[in-house]
Amino acid sequence: MTRCKSCFLLAALGAGLTASAQVPARVFDVRAHGAKGDGVALDSAAINATIDAAAAAGGGTVHFPAGHYLSFSIHLRSHVALYLDAGAEIIAAEPPGDLSSGYDAPEPNPVTDQFEDFGHSHWHNSLIWGENLEDIGITGPGRIFGRGLSRGSNRRDLLPEERTLKDAGSEVGPREKTRPNLKFPDAIRAEIAAIKPGPFGYPGRDTLPAGVGDKSIALKNCRNVIFRDFTIYHGGHFAILATAVDNWTVDGLKIDTNRDGIDFDCCQNVRVANCWINSPYDDGLCPKASFGLGYDRPTENVTITNCQVSGYDEGTLLDGTRQRKVRYSGGSTGRIKLGTEANGGFRNITISNCVFDYCRGLALEEVDGGSLEDITISNITMRDIHNAPIYLRLGGRLRGPAPIGPSVVRRIKIENVVAHRVAADQGVLILGLPDHPIEDLSLGNVFIDFAGGGTAAQAARSVPEDEKGYPEPRNHGVTPAWGLFARHVKNFDVDRVEFRADQPEQRPTVQFEDVTDATFTAVKLPHAANVPPVVLKDVHGFTTHACPGLPDKTTE
Repeated sequence: MTRCKSCFLLAALGAGLTASAQVPARVFDVRAHGAKGDGVALDSAAINATIDAAAAAGGGTVHFPAGHYLSFSIHLRSHVALYLDAGAEIIAAEPPGDLSSGYDAPEPNPVTDQFEDFGHSHWHNSLIWGENLEDIGITGPGRIFGRGLSRGSNRRDLLPEERTLKDAGSEVGPREKTRPNLKFPDAIRAEIAAIKPGPFGYPGRDTLPAGVGDKSIALKNCRNVIFRDFTIYHGGHFAILATAVDNWTVDGLKIDTNRDGIDFDCCQNVRVANCWINSPYDDGLCPKASFGLGYDRPTENVTITNCQVSGYDEGTLLDGTRQRKVRYSGGSTGRIKLGTEANGGFRNITISNCVFDYCRGLALEEVDGGSLEDITISNITMRDIHNAPIYLRLGGRLRGPAPIGPSVVRRIKIENVVAHRVAADQGVLILGLPDHPIEDLSLGNVFIDFAGGGTAAQAARSVPEDEKGYPEPRNHGVTPAWGLFARHVKNFDVDRVEFRADQPEQRPTVQFEDVTDATFTAVKLPHAANVPPVVLKDVHGFTTHACPGLPDKTTE
Protein backbone atom coordinates (compact mmCIF):
# COMPACT_ATOMS: atom_id res chain seq x y z
CA MET A 1 0.00 0.00 0.00
CA THR A 2 1.37 3.40 -0.96
CA ARG A 3 1.67 5.93 1.84
CA CYS A 4 1.35 9.66 1.19
CA LYS A 5 4.24 12.01 1.83
CA SER A 6 2.45 13.69 4.72
CA CYS A 7 1.98 10.30 6.38
CA PHE A 8 5.73 9.76 6.39
CA LEU A 9 6.19 13.24 7.91
CA LEU A 10 3.61 12.52 10.61
CA ALA A 11 5.40 9.28 11.41
CA ALA A 12 8.72 11.12 11.71
CA LEU A 13 7.23 13.82 13.91
CA GLY A 14 5.68 11.19 16.14
CA ALA A 15 8.87 9.15 16.54
CA GLY A 16 9.45 8.20 20.12
CA LEU A 17 5.74 8.07 21.04
CA THR A 18 3.96 4.82 21.63
CA ALA A 19 1.30 3.87 19.10
CA SER A 20 -1.48 4.57 21.58
CA ALA A 21 -0.05 8.02 22.36
CA GLN A 22 0.35 9.24 18.78
CA VAL A 23 -1.85 12.18 17.87
CA PRO A 24 -2.17 13.39 14.28
CA ALA A 25 -0.30 16.67 13.89
CA ARG A 26 -1.47 19.70 12.01
CA VAL A 27 1.06 20.09 9.18
CA PHE A 28 1.27 23.31 7.19
CA ASP A 29 3.32 23.13 3.98
CA VAL A 30 5.16 26.33 3.07
CA ARG A 31 4.74 25.57 -0.64
CA ALA A 32 0.97 25.48 -0.20
CA HIS A 33 1.22 29.07 1.03
CA GLY A 34 3.27 30.27 -1.94
CA ALA A 35 6.90 29.47 -1.15
CA LYS A 36 8.89 28.61 -4.29
CA GLY A 37 11.94 26.97 -2.76
CA ASP A 38 13.96 27.63 -5.89
CA GLY A 39 16.77 29.66 -4.26
CA VAL A 40 15.86 32.67 -6.40
CA ALA A 41 12.44 33.92 -5.32
CA LEU A 42 12.25 35.56 -1.90
CA ASP A 43 10.08 33.29 0.25
CA SER A 44 9.93 35.34 3.47
CA ALA A 45 6.28 36.36 3.11
CA ALA A 46 5.11 32.85 2.27
CA ILE A 47 7.04 31.30 5.17
CA ASN A 48 5.66 33.80 7.66
CA ALA A 49 2.14 33.35 6.30
CA THR A 50 2.46 29.60 6.87
CA ILE A 51 3.62 30.12 10.46
CA ASP A 52 0.73 32.53 11.07
CA ALA A 53 -1.74 29.98 9.71
CA ALA A 54 -0.39 27.31 12.06
CA ALA A 55 -0.59 29.68 15.03
CA ALA A 56 -4.15 30.71 14.11
CA ALA A 57 -5.17 27.05 14.06
CA GLY A 58 -3.94 26.65 17.64
CA GLY A 59 -0.50 25.31 16.73
CA GLY A 60 1.12 22.77 14.46
CA THR A 61 4.15 21.95 12.34
CA VAL A 62 5.36 24.12 9.47
CA HIS A 63 6.87 21.77 6.90
CA PHE A 64 9.71 22.72 4.56
CA PRO A 65 9.91 20.09 1.78
CA ALA A 66 13.18 19.67 -0.10
CA GLY A 67 14.14 22.95 -1.74
CA HIS A 68 16.11 26.15 -1.24
CA TYR A 69 14.10 28.83 0.54
CA LEU A 70 15.63 32.30 0.23
CA SER A 71 14.43 34.50 3.06
CA PHE A 72 14.80 37.56 5.24
CA SER A 73 13.45 37.50 8.82
CA ILE A 74 11.23 34.57 9.79
CA HIS A 75 8.99 35.08 12.84
CA LEU A 76 8.44 32.14 15.16
CA ARG A 77 5.10 31.81 17.00
CA SER A 78 4.04 29.97 20.14
CA HIS A 79 2.94 26.35 19.74
CA VAL A 80 4.47 26.16 16.26
CA ALA A 81 7.44 24.02 15.22
CA LEU A 82 9.45 24.20 11.99
CA TYR A 83 10.35 20.89 10.35
CA LEU A 84 13.17 21.00 7.78
CA ASP A 85 12.93 17.95 5.55
CA ALA A 86 15.95 16.19 4.08
CA GLY A 87 17.11 18.41 1.22
CA ALA A 88 15.40 21.50 2.64
CA GLU A 89 17.57 24.58 3.09
CA ILE A 90 16.63 28.00 4.46
CA ILE A 91 19.05 30.52 2.96
CA ALA A 92 19.67 33.97 4.45
CA ALA A 93 19.20 36.47 1.63
CA GLU A 94 21.73 39.23 1.05
CA PRO A 95 20.39 42.74 1.72
CA PRO A 96 20.61 45.12 -1.26
CA GLY A 97 23.43 47.64 -1.32
CA ASP A 98 21.17 50.56 -0.42
CA LEU A 99 19.53 48.59 2.43
CA SER A 100 16.10 49.49 1.06
CA SER A 101 14.91 46.08 2.24
CA GLY A 102 16.27 43.25 4.31
CA TYR A 103 16.03 41.88 7.83
CA ASP A 104 13.90 43.24 10.63
CA ALA A 105 15.34 46.31 12.30
CA PRO A 106 17.21 45.81 15.58
CA GLU A 107 14.92 46.69 18.46
CA PRO A 108 15.84 49.75 20.57
CA ASN A 109 17.82 48.76 23.65
CA PRO A 110 19.39 51.95 25.04
CA VAL A 111 20.20 50.57 28.51
CA THR A 112 22.03 47.40 27.54
CA ASP A 113 23.68 49.04 24.54
CA GLN A 114 26.01 50.70 27.07
CA PHE A 115 27.27 47.39 28.46
CA GLU A 116 27.12 44.79 25.69
CA ASP A 117 28.24 44.58 22.12
CA PHE A 118 25.58 44.95 19.45
CA GLY A 119 25.21 41.25 18.80
CA HIS A 120 24.37 40.34 22.41
CA SER A 121 21.76 43.06 22.86
CA HIS A 122 19.52 42.66 19.77
CA TRP A 123 17.48 39.72 18.50
CA HIS A 124 15.04 40.88 15.81
CA ASN A 125 17.74 41.43 13.16
CA SER A 126 18.04 37.68 12.56
CA LEU A 127 17.11 35.13 9.94
CA ILE A 128 14.83 33.27 12.38
CA TRP A 129 13.74 34.88 15.64
CA GLY A 130 11.21 34.65 18.44
CA GLU A 131 10.45 36.60 21.61
CA ASN A 132 8.11 35.86 24.54
CA LEU A 133 7.13 32.47 23.11
CA GLU A 134 6.38 29.03 24.48
CA ASP A 135 6.25 25.50 23.11
CA ILE A 136 8.30 25.99 19.95
CA GLY A 137 10.80 23.92 18.02
CA ILE A 138 13.02 23.55 14.98
CA THR A 139 13.71 19.96 13.97
CA GLY A 140 14.51 17.77 10.99
CA PRO A 141 17.57 16.85 8.92
CA GLY A 142 17.56 20.01 6.76
CA ARG A 143 19.94 22.95 6.77
CA ILE A 144 20.08 26.67 7.56
CA PHE A 145 22.63 28.58 5.47
CA GLY A 146 23.47 32.08 6.70
CA ARG A 147 24.80 33.17 3.32
CA GLY A 148 23.61 36.78 3.56
CA LEU A 149 24.34 37.38 7.26
CA SER A 150 26.91 39.75 8.74
CA ARG A 151 29.39 38.63 11.39
CA GLY A 152 29.39 42.11 12.95
CA SER A 153 30.49 44.39 10.10
CA ASN A 154 29.40 45.03 6.52
CA ARG A 155 26.19 43.83 4.90
CA ARG A 156 27.32 40.21 5.02
CA ASP A 157 30.42 38.19 5.73
CA LEU A 158 32.68 36.70 3.11
CA LEU A 159 32.10 33.07 2.24
CA PRO A 160 35.08 30.68 2.48
CA GLU A 161 35.35 30.54 -1.30
CA GLU A 162 35.72 34.35 -1.36
CA ARG A 163 38.87 34.14 0.75
CA THR A 164 42.43 33.02 0.17
CA LEU A 165 45.08 31.95 2.65
CA LYS A 166 47.58 34.40 4.03
CA ASP A 167 51.25 33.86 3.26
CA ALA A 168 52.83 30.97 5.13
CA GLY A 169 53.86 31.88 8.65
CA SER A 170 51.48 34.82 8.95
CA GLU A 171 49.79 35.30 12.31
CA VAL A 172 46.67 37.03 11.00
CA GLY A 173 43.50 35.61 9.59
CA PRO A 174 42.18 35.11 6.07
CA ARG A 175 42.10 37.99 3.61
CA GLU A 176 39.67 38.66 0.84
CA LYS A 177 40.28 36.98 -2.48
CA THR A 178 37.50 38.71 -4.34
CA ARG A 179 36.22 41.97 -2.96
CA PRO A 180 32.48 42.35 -3.40
CA ASN A 181 31.23 45.72 -2.24
CA LEU A 182 29.69 44.77 1.08
CA LYS A 183 30.02 48.11 2.85
CA PHE A 184 27.10 50.15 4.08
CA PRO A 185 26.04 53.33 2.25
CA ASP A 186 28.25 56.29 3.13
CA ALA A 187 25.56 58.04 5.15
CA ILE A 188 25.08 54.98 7.38
CA ARG A 189 28.81 54.50 7.79
CA ALA A 190 29.15 58.11 8.91
CA GLU A 191 26.28 57.69 11.36
CA ILE A 192 27.90 54.63 12.94
CA ALA A 193 31.31 56.31 13.07
CA ALA A 194 29.75 59.26 14.93
CA ILE A 195 28.46 57.11 17.80
CA LYS A 196 29.96 58.19 21.11
CA PRO A 197 30.59 55.07 23.16
CA GLY A 198 30.20 54.90 26.91
CA PRO A 199 32.83 53.91 29.50
CA PHE A 200 33.04 50.31 28.27
CA GLY A 201 33.28 51.14 24.56
CA TYR A 202 29.62 50.44 23.76
CA PRO A 203 27.67 51.17 21.67
CA GLY A 204 30.46 50.93 19.18
CA ARG A 205 31.38 50.39 15.59
CA ASP A 206 29.96 46.86 15.63
CA THR A 207 26.53 48.54 15.42
CA LEU A 208 24.53 47.33 12.41
CA PRO A 209 21.85 49.32 10.59
CA ALA A 210 18.30 48.21 9.87
CA GLY A 211 18.17 45.68 7.06
CA VAL A 212 21.34 43.79 8.05
CA GLY A 213 20.99 40.43 9.80
CA ASP A 214 23.70 38.96 12.03
CA LYS A 215 22.25 35.75 13.54
CA SER A 216 20.81 32.56 12.08
CA ILE A 217 18.50 31.99 15.05
CA ALA A 218 17.78 34.30 17.99
CA LEU A 219 15.40 33.68 20.89
CA LYS A 220 14.57 35.92 23.84
CA ASN A 221 12.34 35.17 26.84
CA CYS A 222 11.07 31.82 25.58
CA ARG A 223 10.35 28.53 27.29
CA ASN A 224 9.79 24.90 26.37
CA VAL A 225 11.96 24.81 23.24
CA ILE A 226 13.31 21.88 21.21
CA PHE A 227 16.08 22.15 18.59
CA ARG A 228 16.99 18.82 17.06
CA ASP A 229 18.96 17.31 14.17
CA PHE A 230 19.34 20.26 11.77
CA THR A 231 22.53 21.81 10.39
CA ILE A 232 23.70 25.44 10.38
CA TYR A 233 26.39 26.57 7.97
CA HIS A 234 28.04 30.03 7.97
CA GLY A 235 25.73 31.28 10.70
CA GLY A 236 26.81 34.92 11.21
CA HIS A 237 27.78 36.55 14.51
CA PHE A 238 25.83 33.80 16.28
CA ALA A 239 24.57 30.63 14.68
CA ILE A 240 22.24 30.50 17.70
CA LEU A 241 21.77 33.17 20.36
CA ALA A 242 19.29 32.21 23.08
CA THR A 243 18.73 34.72 25.87
CA ALA A 244 16.50 33.89 28.86
CA VAL A 245 15.35 30.65 27.24
CA ASP A 246 14.21 28.05 29.78
CA ASN A 247 13.48 24.34 29.45
CA TRP A 248 15.50 24.10 26.24
CA THR A 249 16.65 20.87 24.61
CA VAL A 250 19.39 21.03 21.96
CA ASP A 251 20.21 17.65 20.46
CA GLY A 252 22.08 16.41 17.41
CA LEU A 253 22.89 19.74 15.73
CA LYS A 254 25.78 20.13 13.28
CA ILE A 255 27.14 23.68 13.12
CA ASP A 256 30.02 24.82 10.89
CA THR A 257 30.21 28.57 11.16
CA ASN A 258 32.11 31.84 10.91
CA ARG A 259 31.74 33.08 14.51
CA ASP A 260 30.00 31.69 17.62
CA GLY A 261 28.17 28.39 17.45
CA ILE A 262 25.64 28.20 20.31
CA ASP A 263 25.44 30.95 22.94
CA PHE A 264 22.93 30.32 25.70
CA ASP A 265 22.74 33.50 27.71
CA CYS A 266 20.86 33.85 31.02
CA CYS A 267 19.20 30.50 30.27
CA GLN A 268 17.94 27.97 32.81
CA ASN A 269 17.17 24.26 32.61
CA VAL A 270 19.12 23.57 29.41
CA ARG A 271 20.23 20.23 27.96
CA VAL A 272 22.78 20.23 25.11
CA ALA A 273 23.76 16.83 23.75
CA ASN A 274 25.29 15.10 20.74
CA CYS A 275 26.27 18.27 18.85
CA TRP A 276 29.20 18.89 16.46
CA ILE A 277 30.31 22.53 16.40
CA ASN A 278 33.14 23.88 14.24
CA SER A 279 33.85 27.58 14.79
CA PRO A 280 37.41 28.59 13.89
CA TYR A 281 36.87 32.33 14.36
CA ASP A 282 35.08 32.27 17.72
CA ASP A 283 33.67 30.06 20.46
CA GLY A 284 31.78 26.83 19.83
CA LEU A 285 29.59 26.22 22.88
CA CYS A 286 29.38 29.29 25.07
CA PRO A 287 27.16 29.67 28.15
CA LYS A 288 26.92 33.35 29.08
CA ALA A 289 25.09 35.50 31.64
CA SER A 290 25.23 38.97 30.08
CA PHE A 291 23.45 42.21 30.87
CA GLY A 292 21.61 41.94 27.55
CA LEU A 293 18.22 41.76 29.28
CA GLY A 294 18.85 44.98 31.19
CA TYR A 295 19.09 43.07 34.47
CA ASP A 296 21.13 40.22 35.95
CA ARG A 297 19.88 36.66 35.44
CA PRO A 298 22.00 33.57 36.09
CA THR A 299 22.61 30.76 33.67
CA GLU A 300 21.91 27.66 35.75
CA ASN A 301 20.87 24.01 35.71
CA VAL A 302 22.72 23.21 32.47
CA THR A 303 24.09 19.93 31.13
CA ILE A 304 26.41 19.70 28.12
CA THR A 305 27.28 16.16 27.08
CA ASN A 306 28.59 14.09 24.17
CA CYS A 307 29.57 17.13 22.08
CA GLN A 308 32.55 17.85 19.83
CA VAL A 309 34.05 21.31 19.31
CA SER A 310 36.76 22.21 16.80
CA GLY A 311 38.47 24.97 14.82
CA TYR A 312 38.94 23.43 11.37
CA ASP A 313 38.66 25.68 8.32
CA GLU A 314 35.06 26.80 7.96
CA GLY A 315 32.95 24.35 5.98
CA THR A 316 35.36 21.45 6.31
CA LEU A 317 33.56 19.81 9.21
CA LEU A 318 30.47 19.43 7.05
CA ASP A 319 32.34 18.23 3.95
CA GLY A 320 34.32 15.74 6.04
CA THR A 321 37.82 16.99 5.11
CA ARG A 322 38.55 18.79 8.44
CA GLN A 323 41.20 21.01 6.86
CA ARG A 324 43.71 23.15 8.78
CA LYS A 325 45.09 25.47 6.12
CA VAL A 326 43.89 28.90 7.30
CA ARG A 327 46.11 30.63 9.85
CA TYR A 328 44.48 32.46 12.73
CA SER A 329 45.82 34.98 15.20
CA GLY A 330 46.30 33.02 18.41
CA GLY A 331 45.14 29.81 16.76
CA SER A 332 41.60 28.86 15.79
CA THR A 333 39.06 29.23 18.57
CA GLY A 334 36.40 26.51 18.71
CA ARG A 335 36.21 25.32 22.38
CA ILE A 336 33.68 25.40 25.21
CA LYS A 337 33.77 28.60 27.25
CA LEU A 338 31.73 29.95 30.15
CA GLY A 339 31.89 33.75 29.79
CA THR A 340 33.10 36.30 29.04
CA GLU A 341 29.76 38.06 29.63
CA ALA A 342 28.99 37.00 33.19
CA ASN A 343 26.91 39.59 35.08
CA GLY A 344 24.28 37.06 36.19
CA GLY A 345 26.73 34.27 36.96
CA PHE A 346 26.73 30.50 36.43
CA ARG A 347 25.35 27.88 38.81
CA ASN A 348 24.85 24.15 38.81
CA ILE A 349 26.44 23.24 35.46
CA THR A 350 27.79 19.89 34.29
CA ILE A 351 29.97 19.32 31.20
CA SER A 352 30.83 15.71 30.35
CA ASN A 353 32.03 13.41 27.58
CA CYS A 354 33.18 16.15 25.21
CA VAL A 355 35.94 16.27 22.59
CA PHE A 356 38.09 19.29 21.65
CA ASP A 357 40.12 19.13 18.43
CA TYR A 358 42.36 21.79 16.87
CA CYS A 359 41.02 24.67 18.94
CA ARG A 360 41.58 26.47 22.23
CA GLY A 361 41.12 24.88 25.62
CA LEU A 362 38.31 24.83 28.14
CA ALA A 363 37.67 28.29 29.64
CA LEU A 364 35.68 29.30 32.71
CA GLU A 365 35.58 33.06 33.17
CA GLU A 366 33.75 35.16 35.76
CA VAL A 367 34.78 38.80 35.52
CA ASP A 368 31.58 40.87 35.75
CA GLY A 369 30.49 40.56 39.37
CA GLY A 370 28.49 37.34 39.20
CA SER A 371 29.22 33.99 40.78
CA LEU A 372 30.58 30.87 39.09
CA GLU A 373 29.84 27.98 41.41
CA ASP A 374 28.90 24.32 41.61
CA ILE A 375 30.47 23.27 38.31
CA THR A 376 31.55 19.73 37.42
CA ILE A 377 33.52 18.87 34.28
CA SER A 378 34.48 15.29 33.45
CA ASN A 379 35.62 12.96 30.68
CA ILE A 380 37.16 15.54 28.34
CA THR A 381 39.67 14.75 25.60
CA MET A 382 41.64 17.36 23.68
CA ARG A 383 44.10 17.29 20.79
CA ASP A 384 46.11 20.08 19.15
CA ILE A 385 45.20 22.82 21.62
CA HIS A 386 46.48 26.34 20.90
CA ASN A 387 46.57 27.76 24.44
CA ALA A 388 45.89 26.82 28.08
CA PRO A 389 44.07 23.48 28.10
CA ILE A 390 42.21 24.58 31.25
CA TYR A 391 41.74 28.29 32.02
CA LEU A 392 39.90 29.51 35.11
CA ARG A 393 39.72 33.25 35.62
CA LEU A 394 38.15 35.35 38.37
CA GLY A 395 38.56 38.94 37.17
CA GLY A 396 37.48 42.47 37.98
CA ARG A 397 36.35 43.89 34.65
CA LEU A 398 32.92 44.60 36.22
CA ARG A 399 31.24 45.64 32.98
CA GLY A 400 27.78 46.61 34.15
CA PRO A 401 25.84 49.36 35.88
CA ALA A 402 26.97 50.43 39.35
CA PRO A 403 26.89 49.22 42.03
CA ILE A 404 28.64 46.01 41.02
CA GLY A 405 30.85 43.98 43.32
CA PRO A 406 33.66 41.49 42.81
CA SER A 407 32.96 38.08 41.36
CA VAL A 408 32.95 34.77 43.21
CA VAL A 409 34.34 31.47 41.87
CA ARG A 410 33.98 28.37 44.05
CA ARG A 411 33.21 24.66 44.14
CA ILE A 412 34.66 23.64 40.77
CA LYS A 413 35.55 20.00 40.08
CA ILE A 414 37.44 18.97 36.90
CA GLU A 415 38.36 15.33 36.39
CA ASN A 416 39.26 12.73 33.77
CA VAL A 417 40.91 15.03 31.23
CA VAL A 418 43.39 13.98 28.53
CA ALA A 419 45.04 16.66 26.38
CA HIS A 420 47.59 15.87 23.64
CA ARG A 421 49.85 18.28 21.74
CA VAL A 422 49.15 21.41 23.75
CA ALA A 423 50.94 24.66 22.86
CA ALA A 424 53.84 25.67 25.08
CA ASP A 425 52.97 29.20 26.21
CA GLN A 426 50.59 28.36 29.07
CA GLY A 427 49.83 25.26 31.05
CA VAL A 428 46.75 24.92 33.19
CA LEU A 429 46.12 28.53 34.17
CA ILE A 430 44.19 29.38 37.36
CA LEU A 431 43.91 33.08 38.25
CA GLY A 432 41.93 34.65 41.07
CA LEU A 433 42.17 38.16 42.51
CA PRO A 434 44.03 39.52 45.53
CA ASP A 435 41.70 39.17 48.56
CA HIS A 436 39.18 37.32 46.34
CA PRO A 437 40.63 33.87 45.72
CA ILE A 438 39.13 31.07 43.69
CA GLU A 439 37.89 28.60 46.32
CA ASP A 440 37.31 24.85 46.58
CA LEU A 441 38.84 23.76 43.29
CA SER A 442 39.93 20.24 42.40
CA LEU A 443 41.73 18.66 39.46
CA GLY A 444 41.71 14.87 39.32
CA ASN A 445 42.95 12.18 36.95
CA VAL A 446 44.40 14.60 34.39
CA PHE A 447 47.07 13.87 31.75
CA ILE A 448 48.44 16.68 29.56
CA ASP A 449 51.41 16.69 27.20
CA PHE A 450 52.82 20.01 26.01
CA ALA A 451 55.08 21.09 23.19
CA GLY A 452 57.65 22.30 25.72
CA GLY A 453 60.77 24.28 24.91
CA GLY A 454 60.37 27.03 27.54
CA THR A 455 63.43 29.09 28.51
CA ALA A 456 65.01 30.30 31.74
CA ALA A 457 64.08 33.86 30.80
CA GLN A 458 60.44 32.83 30.58
CA ALA A 459 60.73 31.14 33.98
CA ALA A 460 61.74 34.49 35.48
CA ARG A 461 58.76 36.32 34.02
CA SER A 462 56.14 37.89 36.29
CA VAL A 463 52.52 37.55 35.16
CA PRO A 464 50.64 40.89 35.50
CA GLU A 465 47.38 40.84 37.45
CA ASP A 466 45.49 42.60 34.62
CA GLU A 467 42.25 42.16 36.55
CA LYS A 468 40.28 44.50 34.29
CA GLY A 469 41.61 43.09 31.03
CA TYR A 470 39.76 40.82 28.64
CA PRO A 471 40.01 37.26 30.01
CA GLU A 472 41.90 35.22 27.44
CA PRO A 473 44.96 33.02 28.13
CA ARG A 474 47.16 34.62 25.49
CA ASN A 475 46.63 38.06 27.09
CA HIS A 476 48.58 36.90 30.15
CA GLY A 477 51.61 36.06 28.04
CA VAL A 478 53.96 33.12 28.52
CA THR A 479 53.66 31.77 32.06
CA PRO A 480 56.73 31.06 34.23
CA ALA A 481 55.57 27.43 34.78
CA TRP A 482 54.81 25.10 31.90
CA GLY A 483 52.40 22.65 33.53
CA LEU A 484 50.31 24.60 36.06
CA PHE A 485 50.33 28.23 37.16
CA ALA A 486 47.93 29.16 39.96
CA ARG A 487 47.53 32.47 41.81
CA HIS A 488 45.06 33.62 44.47
CA VAL A 489 43.52 30.21 45.17
CA LYS A 490 42.20 28.72 48.41
CA ASN A 491 41.56 25.02 49.07
CA PHE A 492 43.01 23.49 45.91
CA ASP A 493 43.19 19.70 45.52
CA VAL A 494 45.33 18.15 42.74
CA ASP A 495 45.06 14.36 42.54
CA ARG A 496 46.56 11.89 40.02
CA VAL A 497 47.77 14.54 37.58
CA GLU A 498 50.65 14.07 35.13
CA PHE A 499 52.31 16.66 32.89
CA ARG A 500 54.79 15.91 30.10
CA ALA A 501 56.76 18.11 27.69
CA ASP A 502 57.90 17.05 24.23
CA GLN A 503 60.91 19.40 24.27
CA PRO A 504 63.14 20.13 27.29
CA GLU A 505 61.75 22.78 29.62
CA GLN A 506 63.74 25.35 31.58
CA ARG A 507 60.64 26.50 33.44
CA PRO A 508 59.41 24.78 36.61
CA THR A 509 56.48 22.44 36.12
CA VAL A 510 54.30 24.19 38.71
CA GLN A 511 54.27 27.67 40.23
CA PHE A 512 51.92 28.79 43.00
CA GLU A 513 51.51 32.40 44.15
CA ASP A 514 49.25 33.38 47.06
CA VAL A 515 47.76 29.90 47.43
CA THR A 516 46.36 28.55 50.69
CA ASP A 517 45.64 24.92 51.60
CA ALA A 518 46.72 23.03 48.48
CA THR A 519 47.22 19.27 48.33
CA PHE A 520 49.13 17.26 45.73
CA THR A 521 48.43 13.51 45.71
CA ALA A 522 50.14 11.19 43.22
CA VAL A 523 51.14 14.11 40.99
CA LYS A 524 53.92 13.49 38.45
CA LEU A 525 56.09 16.56 37.78
CA PRO A 526 58.93 15.86 35.34
CA HIS A 527 61.55 18.60 35.25
CA ALA A 528 65.04 19.38 34.06
CA ALA A 529 67.88 18.48 36.44
CA ASN A 530 68.71 22.10 37.19
CA VAL A 531 65.10 23.30 37.50
CA PRO A 532 62.85 22.87 40.56
CA PRO A 533 59.60 21.01 39.90
CA VAL A 534 57.55 23.38 42.09
CA VAL A 535 58.01 27.06 42.92
CA LEU A 536 56.03 28.43 45.88
CA LYS A 537 55.53 32.14 46.53
CA ASP A 538 53.42 33.23 49.51
CA VAL A 539 51.95 29.73 49.86
CA HIS A 540 50.51 28.39 53.12
CA GLY A 541 49.45 24.84 53.86
CA PHE A 542 50.92 23.00 50.86
CA THR A 543 50.84 19.20 51.28
CA THR A 544 52.42 16.58 49.02
CA HIS A 545 51.69 12.87 49.23
CA ALA A 546 52.89 10.00 47.02
CA CYS A 547 54.33 12.39 44.41
CA PRO A 548 57.39 10.87 42.65
CA GLY A 549 60.51 12.90 43.44
CA LEU A 550 58.83 14.95 46.19
CA PRO A 551 58.86 14.14 49.92
CA ASP A 552 55.59 13.64 51.77
CA LYS A 553 55.32 16.86 53.75
CA THR A 554 53.24 19.91 54.58
CA THR A 555 54.61 23.41 54.14
CA GLU A 556 53.13 25.79 56.69
